[in-house]
Amino acid sequence: QVQLVESGGGLVQAGGSLRLSCTTSERPFSVYLMGWFRQAPGKEREFVSAIRWRDGTTYYADSVKGRFTISRDNGKNTVFLQMNSLRPEDTAVYYCAADTVGHTIAANTRTVGGLYDHWGPGTQVSVSS
Repeated sequence: QVQLVESGGGLVQAGGSLRLSCTTSERPFSVYLMGWFRQAPGKEREFVSAIRWRDGTTYYADSVKGRFTISRDNGKNTVFLQMNSLRPEDTAVYYCAADTVGHTIAANTRTVGGLYDHWGPGTQVSVSS
């Protein structure tokens, strides 16, 4: 069972930055896509960003393009989410997710949380105005 652990959440003022990390101790770690999702109180979980492990191709939700950057460290089995210019509407619990099977190969599937087979417990990000 692959276990994912997020870190880096916290409280920041609007316009500030945070860097989230997600790592696993699984060795070897075979993954097709790593993603970040978030869920605000009273709202549905939504896709934020994803990175294809093999070649580093990245994907972003329109709401975070130009502000968030996803990256990975293959050697450390870690994925990062650098969040800049944070807004109060970015406040949410952020979850790391992994597709280790390949369910998200099709272009229109990587935003579907149900196709990721492993999830972290989440980390809280709060942005004050």
